[in-house]
Amino acid sequence: MNDQNRNSARSGGRAARRAARASALPDHLRPIRPGMSGGALNVLSQQDMERIHNAALDALERIGLADAPQSGIDYLTAAGCTLGEDRRIRFPRALVEDTLARANRSVTLYSRDGKTDLDLSGTRVHYGTAGAAVHMVDVEGREYRDSTVQDLHDAARICEQLDNIHFVQRPMVCRDIPDNRDMDLNTVYACCAGTFKHVGTSFTDPSYVKPAIEMLHLIAGGEDKWRERPFVSNSNCFVVPPMKFATESCLVMEECIKYGMPVLLLSAGMAGATAPSTIAGAIVQAVAECLAGLVYVNAVKPGAPAVFGTWPFGLDLRTGAMTGGSGEQALLTAGCAQMHRFYDLPGGAAAGIADSKLPDMQAGWEQMCSNVMAGLSGLNMVYEAAGMHASLLGFCHESLILSDDLIGQALRCVRGIEVNDETLALDQIAQVCLGGSGHYLGTDATLSRMQLDHVYPTYGDRTSPKEWAEIGKPDLVTKAKARKEQILAERSPARFDPVTDAAIRAQFNIYLRA
Repeated sequence: MNDQNRNSARSGGRAARRAARASALPDHLRPIRPGMSGGALNVLSQQDMERIHNAALDALERIGLADAPQSGIDYLTAAGCTLGEDRRIRFPRALVEDTLARANRSVTLYSRDGKTDLDLSGTRVHYGTAGAAVHMVDVEGREYRDSTVQDLHDAARICEQLDNIHFVQRPMVCRDIPDNRDMDLNTVYACCAGTFKHVGTSFTDPSYVKPAIEMLHLIAGGEDKWRERPFVSNSNCFVVPPMKFATESCLVMEECIKYGMPVLLLSAGMAGATAPSTIAGAIVQAVAECLAGLVYVNAVKPGAPAVFGTWPFGLDLRTGAMTGGSGEQALLTAGCAQMHRFYDLPGGAAAGIADSKLPDMQAGWEQMCSNVMAGLSGLNMVYEAAGMHASLLGFCHESLILSDDLIGQALRCVRGIEVNDETLALDQIAQVCLGGSGHYLGTDATLSRMQLDHVYPTYGDRTSPKEWAEIGKPDLVTKAKARKEQILAERSPARFDPVTDAAIRAQFNIYLRA
């Protein structure tokens, strides 16, 4: 074979391998997938977890929570709580432990099409969006602007196409919709019309839950189908730390439980401001508040699906600014994940937040640090894992796309190291070293496992400096922007059929154009 033919064959083989890597792998060959089990990382000892648990029980029994609505007082006192003269609800230790014994541990958060359901048992790990950003990041102008319902819909459409984004909790507020009721209903519409994946949302008033449920019945094809597979959950800030119930949110929670909607019990104290400044103390308070929420949920409806949402955040004590991208935040989240494992409860916490204003090197280290630690800790739901900047004030579509690559590498860490006769590779070592080629490149064993063992970045650049220059010195953000435009040029496969969409628009004030 002459040099020209040899080079052509080599080029053709390389192109074939690249094409194979670009095509979707069958599930059994994918090196990473949703719901892989983490839990290899333990930032707390068994004694540490027991002390946190006991401190949380002491806080609930001695301090309790204030500001429960009257309905909550009725539910909780009927369950065995006491209402003090100071109007604080206190939780007997035996009641909390009994609730823990009876709590629903078999929670599945459903997708609309049944293809991306989230099994929250054990240490299965899932990454997704969340938050209430009020700004969109304009990467070209390096500016921030108000977020809109179209931005939210576009984010859901992008998430639908990203394998490593497993659920879509509303990441931003629709600031172009001034009426809160319209905003809440359009949030449900925009997310569900953009993705089949499980959606999380919140409600600003308990009276908005019923019309949202009516919309979801239309989308599902009837109340029976909705109750069988509720594909939207309620992200509920049921407490105002420290140790107070959020009255309106508790009423929202009661409504959601009534209509069969799973609830994320979200405690979001700020360490040093609305939670103790120590990592252990912030975890104690978050655990205590979520245990109170768990008792509340089960008092309303025993066994109702709930996610134990300990979300303590870090604080820069020099400035009072939130530090979502700090090492302390990564430890807070990892510690909370371990407490979820201690209780064997479906749990969620925050990770992947960047304090950086743009998708730059700072954002990369901030997002990767906590995302990896959350996954290794076996956190069931890693919220705010993608696209979040400026300590949750800004959301970025390009960063969302780049986060899919980043989370892919985090998931590879979660998968860990398999040790068996095949992976120990003693036969390969003997074959290569005893009369073989002296290297493993191109061997049958290497080629057979290259897709199974390795996660190849879609946007991350692994070319040599020479190759990089030859292909025009591609930039990460530029590549992400091109992918965004490609996705948004097509209508979402999750969009509603014309009859359903017309029925929704006839009943609700939908802002998105048909």
